[in-house]
Parts: sequence; C-alpha cells; structure tokens
Amino acid sequence: MSPLPASSGNTTRHRLNRGGDRRLNRAPNVIAMVRMVHHPQTRAYAERRRTEGKTDREIRRCLKRYLA
Repeated sequence: MSPLPASSGNTTRHRLNRGGDRRLNRAPNVIAMVRMVHHPQTRAYAERRRTEGKTDREIRRCLKRYLA
C-alpha cells in the first residue's frame, strides 16, 4: 500500500496504491470506518481533524495510512 501522488491544483496529497490484492486493500478501509464509529480515541481524533477543516474522506485516508 505505497502512497501515490493524487494532487490537483493547489492541493498536495497522496493516496494509497489501489493495485494488488483487493481484499487485502479493503481491510484497512473497513477497519478505519468501524473505528470512526465505535472507537472513542479515533472518534476524538476524527472530530479534532474535522475542526481543522478535513473531510471524512481525508480523515479516513489518514487513518488508513496510520494502520498501514
């Protein structure tokens, strides 16, 4: 799950490589979504990132990078 550049315009960011084993790539996404709903520390982290102006999609991307 190496990062790939996914920048456009003034936004500089990376996304995880979507190639390879699809079931294995799906696991971090499911873990991140479940943690954002049920895990208190992750919920607090997500709320803190929302106040910084991040979208849920960007927060999930950060969580997946942390899990990887």
